[in-house]
This record gives sequence, structure tokens and C-alpha cells, in this order.
Amino acid sequence: MYMTGTPISMLTAYDYHSARYLEQAGIDICLVGDSLAMVACGYASTNEIGMDEMLYHCRAVARGAKTPFLIGDMPFGSHQASLETGVTNAIRMIREGGMEAVKIEGGKDVLPLVTRLVDIGIPVMGHIGLMPQRQSALSGFRVQGKTAESALQITKDALALQEAGAFAVLIEALPSRVAESLVSDLRIPTIGIGASSACAGQVLVQTDMLGMTEKVPRFCKKYADLATAVPDALRAYHEEVKSRSFPEESTNTYDMPEEEWRRFSELRAELKQQR
Repeated sequence: MYMTGTPISMLTAYDYHSARYLEQAGIDICLVGDSLAMVACGYASTNEIGMDEMLYHCRAVARGAKTPFLIGDMPFGSHQASLETGVTNAIRMIREGGMEAVKIEGGKDVLPLVTRLVDIGIPVMGHIGLMPQRQSALSGFRVQGKTAESALQITKDALALQEAGAFAVLIEALPSRVAESLVSDLRIPTIGIGASSACAGQVLVQTDMLGMTEKVPRFCKKYADLATAVPDALRAYHEEVKSRSFPEESTNTYDMPEEEWRRFSELRAELKQQR
């Protein structure tokens, strides 16, 4: 797709049903992102989710998405302690989680891990720009690369990831001109999120683009408003239960053959007499 200039669609998924939605929509890449820590598990940040929890969600997604290319996020703490730890956990992502590749946040600091994983046959997608796992060090969820020096460092990181063997790089929250310069400098696909339409592909968090969260980043377009539609549906159900208008007889209930009903009535009468 990259070689033919065909734009690549990528979305996150966190469980079987959200993965099935991607499958049905024909999405190209499915990312089990560590954003699930916040949008699916209720944690305050992505850094709170561990490897075992990520693997649980990866397995659920892998059961639902059979066609999209599956990428699992390496969560915070899964590779920072040592190269050996990172290799072990990446192997777990593939073998236990059912993923086909991993995504790793970072620049020059993760190059040894990227090189090692590629050497043993694990595809790696890099992640530069705004890196949620490092948001505290980056002064929060802010646009990156707004100065010449920071844009240059991001460019160096992207080129280094390419040379280390990364098959693609996700670039998050960068000025469009900086993102476009990366597209022209790299020989591998760029996947944008809050970057430029010039990227080889785009990714969004599924819960954000479906409008399941009340507040979404500026770079996200809402394609639905489930934050309103879902509570409305639940309230309607609640009210119908209270008014006994649900379930509706013959529509939402089951019938019994008349002769069986008569026989049951006789048996029930005998049971009452015995009691």
C-alpha cells in the first residue's frame, strides 16, 4: 500500500467487539494501544497498565480481528529496565497475545531493542513526537516539534528508527510542516495522529472517533456521538422496564405449545395438592 501510494487506515481496538467492528469496516491495521488503560480500564494514565493486562486485551482483539494487521503496544515498564526484558515481553506479545508486530515509543534510547527484535523476526513500529508514556517529561499532552531544535531531534529519531529496522513510524501531535518533512525524508510508512494528511496512513483512538468520550483531542474527528446515543438507549430501557412496556409479549417473549401448557397445568395442580 505504501509503495503504491494507497492511504493506510489504522484504528485502535481493545476487546472482541471493537475488533469485530474493525474487521467489518475493512480497516487495514488494528492497534491494541496502551490508550486502553484510560479509555477501557479507567486508569489515570497509560503508564498504569501492565504487561499481563495488555496481553489479556491483545488476545481478545486477536479473536475478533482476523484480517487487519495486528500491532500491540509495548506498555510502560515492559522494556525500559533492560534489553532482555524488552525482548522477552515482545515475544510474549507475539506468542501469548496473538499480535503480529509491536509498537514502541521512543527514539535513540530504544534503538538497541528495535534492532534486536527485527533481528529475531518481530516487526516493530516506532512512535515519536508526543509519546503518552512520557507525557510528564514532555510537559503534558502537548504538540511537539514546534521549535527548530526539537523538530530536528524528532527527525533524527525517525531516521534512526528507520535504520534500526522499524517497518513504519507513528508520528503524533506534530506541526503539519514537520510531519510532511518526515514523510519526504523517510523510506518507510508514516502513520499520523495529529500530524499531516501527507502521511502514508492515519490512526485514531476508536472510542474518541466514535464519540464515546466527552472530550476528544483537537486532531480527532467525531464520526458518531455514542456518548449521547448510548446513555439515551439505556435510559429508554430503564423507563420501559419501570413501565412494564418491555418485554413486549409475543415480540420479546417465547410461546409454549397449547397441549404442553395444558399438561403442565395438570402437573402443577397435582403438585399444589401434594404440598
